[in-house]
Amino acid sequence: MISSSTPSGYALVTGASSGIGAAIAREYARRGVPLILTARRLDKLEQLANELRPQVSVIVIPADLGDPSAPASLVAEIERRSLPVRILVNNAGYGVPGRYTTRDWPVHAQFLQVMIGAVSELTWRLLPAIRESGQGRILNVASFAALVPGADGQTLYAAAKSYLVRFSESLSLENADRGVHVTALCPGFTWSEFHDVTGTREMVSKLPKWAWLETDAVALAGIEGAEKGRVIVVPGRVYQLAHSIARHLPQRWVLRAMGRNSGRIRRID
Repeated sequence: MISSSTPSGYALVTGASSGIGAAIAREYARRGVPLILTARRLDKLEQLANELRPQVSVIVIPADLGDPSAPASLVAEIERRSLPVRILVNNAGYGVPGRYTTRDWPVHAQFLQVMIGAVSELTWRLLPAIRESGQGRILNVASFAALVPGADGQTLYAAAKSYLVRFSESLSLENADRGVHVTALCPGFTWSEFHDVTGTREMVSKLPKWAWLETDAVALAGIEGAEKGRVIVVPGRVYQLAHSIARHLPQRWVLRAMGRNSGRIRRID
């Protein structure tokens, strides 16, 4: 059943094939919101779509957002099918392990396209219609890494996620008068494929269980935060407390702590 506060129309979820993106899609389906799912892996998208179709209408449009032409092509296909997007979930993302100069520039360029370029362009292309609805939502999946000083081996990841936070803050101010809620979701360590892709699963598995969040809980926190008009959402009491403490400590102390612990939880080769 769609809540009275939930916009009528489709929710477009990028990076919906697994992890937080798939969890967000499931939560919106539970709420009766029809979905447009996009990611690179068509088989994974179809598997999720088949799971959710008994609840809502689900459209699958595969796209590789690392391709600079993908955002325009995706929106063109959505418009060709006359699908009204009222909720945009910018979730697609990944991490590039290692220090900045240990990776070739094309690797970084594609990363920036997915994490910043595609998010910015999709939002720009879809925002006018979302504004016209008078009750739209934009949910940008950032990271707790955006809220603390950058760590060794996380050069572009933390920076890109910080961009999403500032982007969300400005968009929220610009569009509040049209009933559009813009939210940056900032989860900490979350059980998903993310650490398998970056090759850090063995390292992060040494973290205590209390440091981990479940994808379903993160998705619920993000969607409920967006419905309430919260601009920044930090799921989990542990991370909420850590965020509060980090904001009041001298930055040099936090940087020193990040430097001591970076090599324990991420590759810095």
